[in-house]
Amino acid sequence: MIKRLHSTLFFVGDLGRTAEFYEKLGFAVQKFDDVVRIKIGDFTLAFMDEKKVEIDKESGVNPKGIGTFTYVEVDDVDQHFQLVKDAGVKTSSEPKDWPWGKREFAVKDPDGYKIVFYSPVKK
Repeated sequence: MIKRLHSTLFFVGDLGRTAEFYEKLGFAVQKFDDVVRIKIGDFTLAFMDEKKVEIDKESGVNPKGIGTFTYVEVDDVDQHFQLVKDAGVKTSSEPKDWPWGKREFAVKDPDGYKIVFYSPVKK
């Protein structure tokens, strides 16, 4: 029986830069020697130094973030967009309503992972 989703682990090139980026987005960041963590309720986003893990050493290819989008619900997506912009973070898009009932915008972290902030579209 599946109980819950616990966490997602991302490999990153610079833990300090990653922590600073997510702090600018408004997350409370936990910093450890080899890992940075963000807790959202019961769920954790974890970031590990890519130099300390075996990825794909044979091919020399280390693609990150391809096809991966992490969705984060916020109270007011337009207000959060302004907070992110005011913090100096470059966004990939501006808030937009989508047919699936979300108003959202996206950013890419320093390693190319995509974070999508959204609020349900008000009817």
